[in-house]
Amino acid sequence: PRVFSSPQLLALLTQPLGTRLLIPQQCNLTGWWKNDLGSKMYVSEVDSQGNFLGEYHTAVSSAQKPIEPSPLVGSQHLDEDGQCTFGFTVNWKFSDSTAVFVGQCFAEKGGEEILQTSWLLREKVDSQPSNWKATRTGQNTFTRVG
Repeated sequence: PRVFSSPQLLALLTQPLGTRLLIPQQCNLTGWWKNDLGSKMYVSEVDSQGNFLGEYHTAVSSAQKPIEPSPLVGSQHLDEDGQCTFGFTVNWKFSDSTAVFVGQCFAEKGGEEILQTSWLLREKVDSQPSNWKATRTGQNTFTRVG
């Protein structure tokens, strides 16, 4: 069931009879998502403060160990129009690295939700002179898969 904020509900109830109801599209981060590289993530229920937990299943890695699902912790900006910005951290269980993602959820006219993200991946290096090669950056697009 769709839940409306007070201003949205008031706008719907005060539209003249016979007019087309324009229901704004809403993004909801909760659920399964898949990105353009085949990685999947699950986002648990977002709490009233915008915080969430989840699990990231990467499809790509340069680590020498087998890939394992890894925990993610994040938060989203709660706003009225549903096109929320968000961020989350993934603590990779199979390597000495951490990734941070930031992005925005876009609700398309057909109801499709798209997450546009940018990320930083920090790998552990042996010494400060190797610091220059420790951080990678990139972008991913996620679509809902469940």
